[in-house]
Amino acid sequence: MSPVRKSWRAAVLSAAVLGTAVFGVRVFQDAQFAYAEQSVNATRQELATVEDSSAVYRDIHKVVEPSVVEIQVTKTVQNAPTPIPPMLQRFFHEFGGEGQFNFPQQDLGDGGQMREVGTGSGVIMDASDGYGYILTNNHVAGGASEMTVTLSDGRVIKDATLVGADPKTDLAVVKIKADHLIPAAWGNSTELDSGDHILAFGAPFGYVGSMTHGIVSALHRQAGILGADGYENFIQVDAPINPGNSGGPLVNLKGQVVGIDTAIASSSGGFQGIGFAIPSEEAKPVYEQLRQSGKITRGWLGAEIQNVADANDEASSEGFTGHTGVLIRGVMHNSPAASALQPGDIVTKLDGRVIENASELRNDIAAETPGSKVTLTIFRDGKQQDVTVKLGEQPANPQAISQATSGHENGSAAAMGLRLENLTGQSARQYGLSEKSGAVVTAVEPNSPAGQAGIQPGDLITRVNRQPVSTAEQAGEALAKADVKSGVQLQIENQQGTELVFVKAG
Repeated sequence: MSPVRKSWRAAVLSAAVLGTAVFGVRVFQDAQFAYAEQSVNATRQELATVEDSSAVYRDIHKVVEPSVVEIQVTKTVQNAPTPIPPMLQRFFHEFGGEGQFNFPQQDLGDGGQMREVGTGSGVIMDASDGYGYILTNNHVAGGASEMTVTLSDGRVIKDATLVGADPKTDLAVVKIKADHLIPAAWGNSTELDSGDHILAFGAPFGYVGSMTHGIVSALHRQAGILGADGYENFIQVDAPINPGNSGGPLVNLKGQVVGIDTAIASSSGGFQGIGFAIPSEEAKPVYEQLRQSGKITRGWLGAEIQNVADANDEASSEGFTGHTGVLIRGVMHNSPAASALQPGDIVTKLDGRVIENASELRNDIAAETPGSKVTLTIFRDGKQQDVTVKLGEQPANPQAISQATSGHENGSAAAMGLRLENLTGQSARQYGLSEKSGAVVTAVEPNSPAGQAGIQPGDLITRVNRQPVSTAEQAGEALAKADVKSGVQLQIENQQGTELVFVKAG
């Protein structure tokens, strides 16, 4: 046989061997994935009957670990660090920064831009057509310029993309291109009760698939970490959680996702027995909306509300003798509420469901579809009655909407550069205030008269030109009568104490 023919036969044989090898690897990967998927499904069935607690924990780990990921994040910001609330910073692991709560930064030398790098966790909730969808926190993935996802089997997926983020619930959805993914199963957080056993998963300090266990300490917690526009209805847990756990799943004893680990309450920066997770009843619809459209739409009422428990005098003056419910303090012009509600109404039910506090009403309204009709049971003129309201779509920034109530438009406060709200129990805790009434400053325009006078968000206005004020409306009315050009004297309370501030235009 000629040398040429021998070389040709050798080349054909080598190509055949290589093709067989590649095909073999693929078959092996497919078989390996099929076995892993079968194992997860079989173990899920075992969890329904297993009795030994150690066996339960082992089975839960087998079921959930394949769905847990680590997300490495790079964010490019201008001049200043990313404004993550301190309680969230403590739950987000920064590269090279144990004990440092801001992202480590690298100056890009481009107009003051900085690169921030960190890592958090996530959980795969859907996989199809070669793509996976990961649920995580907004404070992990929101605003990311680059993301790399590490799977539980060690695969590293670069060029992950942000599908959408919702700062108001601190949730985000990330998309990756990968096959052989095993999604986690949703659970029902409404079935949880204090004392129930739960397990927290994530990638603390980069250890993907780590699991801790504990119990539900409490439900329906408002921790004051997502700001005035945030929706907080946290599950409080005592399962140990650490920096890097942000975005990981909280699961029940069936291995189902009942929450998303989000924050810790700590005076030291380390875990001290109090963790918070977003319940699945809130996370699931946000996830579905973000996955499908990349944004969130919410129902909107357009009313200023307060807990009856925090407004006993006002409620009593209306003839109301109950201790729970929601007082309508004001109604915005041209809002859905303007057609059916008026200041002084007390909401006790929504579509027949008892409403105990303002947070509950606000969350339930937001969960409704814009354009839908809801029935509110209210107390007015000494009797109960039902009113129907067609909800609108919540504006991107409801706090920026005119704070007009009872025909008053707080324009003078805006002219001074102030945005005001009534003091509530939540805002008092958020800003560390001891007073029980007043007008809370929630925003100050830079270089405005108020800004130049040194007023800051969190300051509480209790007097305007020596006139006591107990609400944002009273403060706005008093400011409307004042001459800003001549100057206005404000009595301010904050965490440092009480002081007089003189505000003058120019």
